[in-house]
Amino acid sequence: MGILNSLLRAVTWWNGSTLNTSLYTSRKGKKVGEDDQGNVFYQTADGKRRWVIFNGEAEASRISPDWHGWLHHTFDEMPASKPLAHKSWEKPHHENLTGTMLAYAPAGSIRRPEPATRADYEAWSPE
Repeated sequence: MGILNSLLRAVTWWNGSTLNTSLYTSRKGKKVGEDDQGNVFYQTADGKRRWVIFNGEAEASRISPDWHGWLHHTFDEMPASKPLAHKSWEKPHHENLTGTMLAYAPAGSIRRPEPATRADYEAWSPE
């Protein structure tokens, strides 16, 4: 099983870091923090390159706005050392579930496990 996992890591990126990313991270990366979902953030010694190793599926919407701003050099302070001030009306960050089995399916959708029953509808039958 170990060989299969190594082969998958060498050719896929959606199940975690690839083999090359792991090698680069071990050689040049300095761990700077971790978010509440277990994603680990790194940067080079000079601070010019920043990246994330996802915990599980590589989905960009799983990164909170705080860490997203740090990754894209919007601000230099890491959220772990200097959290952003949040307004009282802001909701907590949630990943985008579009395209997953957990995505919203309205009543009557064919993706719903149970058929929708309507009390306000009566089928027409010709006489």
